[in-house]
Amino acid sequence: MLAMPEPKADVLARADEIIAALREIVPGEGVIVDETEKRAYETDGLTAYRVSPMVVVLPSTVDQVSRVLAYCHEQGIRVVPRGSGTSLSGGALPLEDGILLGLGKFNQILDIDTDNRCVVAQPGVTNLGITRAVEDDGFYYAPDPSSQIACSIGGNIAENAGGVHCLKYGLTTNNVLGVQMVLIDGTVVRFGGKHLDSGGYDLLGLITGSEGLLGVVTEVTVRILPTPETARAVMLGFPSNAQAGQTVAEILAAGIVPAGAEIMDRVAIQASEDFAQAGYPLDVEALLICELDGPADEVDELLERVAGIARGNGATTERISRDEDERQRIWKGRKVAFPAVGRVAPDYYCMDGAIPRKQLPHVLDRIAEMSAHYSLGVANVFHAGDGNLHPLIMYDANEGDQFQRAEEFGAEILKLCVEVGGVLTGEHGVGVEKRDLMNTMFDETDLATQQRVKCAFDSEGLLNPGKMFPELHRCAEMGKMHVRRGEMPFPDLPRF
Repeated sequence: MLAMPEPKADVLARADEIIAALREIVPGEGVIVDETEKRAYETDGLTAYRVSPMVVVLPSTVDQVSRVLAYCHEQGIRVVPRGSGTSLSGGALPLEDGILLGLGKFNQILDIDTDNRCVVAQPGVTNLGITRAVEDDGFYYAPDPSSQIACSIGGNIAENAGGVHCLKYGLTTNNVLGVQMVLIDGTVVRFGGKHLDSGGYDLLGLITGSEGLLGVVTEVTVRILPTPETARAVMLGFPSNAQAGQTVAEILAAGIVPAGAEIMDRVAIQASEDFAQAGYPLDVEALLICELDGPADEVDELLERVAGIARGNGATTERISRDEDERQRIWKGRKVAFPAVGRVAPDYYCMDGAIPRKQLPHVLDRIAEMSAHYSLGVANVFHAGDGNLHPLIMYDANEGDQFQRAEEFGAEILKLCVEVGGVLTGEHGVGVEKRDLMNTMFDETDLATQQRVKCAFDSEGLLNPGKMFPELHRCAEMGKMHVRRGEMPFPDLPRF
């Protein structure tokens, strides 16, 4: 049973007083207390869990964010930051005694600097919105998670989001140059900027992927890249997942670095084709989409080499995009794979683990065995280049113990990822979903060291509590004293 921190009775008793104080800071419609209106904020992309926050606050200026956090720090009130709410790990799940701090009004691009190849944006700007703002100038923002039309750049930083092009161009952390952030006491700080690098500790790297536990990001500076001269995709079908995985390994071993390399299994192929009509073959067990970009002559040569490697591994289908429309159509099916699976089953549980590429056949075989054991279907979609798996476990929440079995199935997949030398998350973050599995990857010393960093930024544990760490630790003075497991009660978390 997933659990969250015990509500603070004294805070709940002061709810009216707290709401009045917040309305002084954020006037007008910026404070939401109506139960019906709060329902839009009671969950994120991990919709199996829902909690109604005590109050939702929607600031529109950095000063308001600073004053809200300073007030919460002074009054001992917990705060959960939220971007677009697309997190799939429960990172933005609210607390019934806490403030849900929504950054949706921070939705402006502040500066486009093509000379320095960067964009300064507020955290509520969508991922795709950055590319749209610079594409007429011949630039784009490389990280492209499947939810890029909706997910916010601030949320991308919180979870260190990736996307289909992360193999060549890196995750969010490789494309962020600077942030402005508000600490829990209201202090406004900056890390990085338009320059390539700075001296001292890499605090920018620390913030990226910190899941809202260290501060609230209010401004982001990201790197933009020139749009490639040519980008073409090849779609390759195989009789087995192992052959598709071996093809990716041989492509990389040959010194070819694709812009993206994605694999889908038969279930995902069928669901995506039914949904998107992208022209996917339905008589194969695995589909590999590989994209090459760069000068036209180089792309043409590399595509032939990739196709040759695929043929050597038994590819039965081969289709190379002839123009941009066809390239986009090939990618369309992959981009809509998650919602497409939603048409196959009433509910699905989207997992996120990463493994060494060579372990792909073994892990997929084990997932198939687990699927039979738990009597639940699974569709596999993954970033094959960096070994980031996204098994979609299908279930019906209205049928018996199916959700419980889906959770157990998912946990077994993540444990397997760690067992074969991988990690618990590739891009979705830990949140509440993987929180209680952290000790399968880290020992007590590792976790204590990580939490000392949390204590340095947030000594009272007010920012996004209940996320990431499996045990409740209390910071004392310099954040060195720890509370033993089980010393503080956790109620069961209401489920959807």
